[in-house]
Amino acid sequence: MGDTRRKTTARLSSLPLPTRPAFWRSPVRGVRFTAVLGVVLLAGLTLLFVTGLVSYAAYNPDLAAVNDKTPDKGWLGFYLFDWPTEPRWLYRLNQGVHVTLGIVLVPVLLAKLWSVIPKLFALPPARSLAHALERLSLLLLVGGALFEFLTGLLNIQLEYVFPGSFYPLHFYGAWVFFAAFAAHTALKLPRALRVLRDGIPAQEDELASPDPLEPTVSRRGALAIVGAGSLVLLVTSVGRSFDPLRPTALLAPHGGAEPGPGPDGFQINKTAAKAGIVPAEAGERWRLTLVGPAGEVRLSRGQLEAMEQYAAALPIACVEGWSTSDQWWRGVRLRDLAALAGYGGEAPGVLVESLQRSGSFRTVALRDNQVRDARSLLALEVNGAALSPDHGYPARVIVPAAPGVMNTKWVARMTFGDL
Repeated sequence: MGDTRRKTTARLSSLPLPTRPAFWRSPVRGVRFTAVLGVVLLAGLTLLFVTGLVSYAAYNPDLAAVNDKTPDKGWLGFYLFDWPTEPRWLYRLNQGVHVTLGIVLVPVLLAKLWSVIPKLFALPPARSLAHALERLSLLLLVGGALFEFLTGLLNIQLEYVFPGSFYPLHFYGAWVFFAAFAAHTALKLPRALRVLRDGIPAQEDELASPDPLEPTVSRRGALAIVGAGSLVLLVTSVGRSFDPLRPTALLAPHGGAEPGPGPDGFQINKTAAKAGIVPAEAGERWRLTLVGPAGEVRLSRGQLEAMEQYAAALPIACVEGWSTSDQWWRGVRLRDLAALAGYGGEAPGVLVESLQRSGSFRTVALRDNQVRDARSLLALEVNGAALSPDHGYPARVIVPAAPGVMNTKWVARMTFGDL
């Protein structure tokens, strides 16, 4: 019995374990291979972080509580600024870059994690205080990267299924990740640049296998495979935001079918039925309520149509990364509605409420510069036809450079004044 136990123990001790360098036998791994991927991620993730912060600023979260989905952000909102209305495609470009770049970087991120995975199993876990801090930053870096990419990718798919609200999870996760990313970059970038410039002796390459298998692909070949994967994702996703490549967008917005032809044949992310819009409330009895120094002013759609109408060519761009080309909107200027509400001088900001009864951004606040822009409309028509129910009939807001959710559909009430 004792001999059997000793033999079993011996066999177990001889099994290759992830904690042993000999377990990892790929001939592709090496410090130089990892350094190339790291430099690509340094540029890509930095741009991803910056465009993410800019996207958050576009919601004007410091304007009103209804816009702020991260109310406990504190000093993390130090960079916020008044979101402009020019150029009209600003949010479309920023969010298109943010989402498309995030998708394109997935193969690079996975390859980078694969290249350093032996170090994650290295023993002892900490050889010194400095080494312990480095391992902790690595844990936050890897965990933060996976968390940010996972929540981001889930948010652009058919439904967001991650527990909790996307906005605070992604926002706070981004700061945790980028803090670890900055610390890791400060520790590793000087050596990565030296390795790329001067190379590294084989005996100093701690990522190279001590007993590699016969190579089936070179390190350059492996990098080419990673690049090809990113290129495929680029081609199949960039059309979500850039019209010339729209037919190639196999990763369609929200996984849905392309909209049909006609004046209302452009992308939406929420139908009237899904928003719970009751047809009777959006029909003949619908009235727009304006609130301001003049009290409450109630207008029917017919009365709005009798007012002077203006047109503007503006896109719709969504946080999920999809956008439309310019659509021709026609309706009443927001600043003219502010005048009806009693503001004869400079128009103030406005709180816009939708017929939609629940959900994020059923109520939004727009800044005074957004209300005053001559292209900011309460739209009644698009591309020469009345709005369809799914595009916001009987009336919707359209503002240049604003995120799609800020262009409220099925508008019921507008309160002008200090927000």
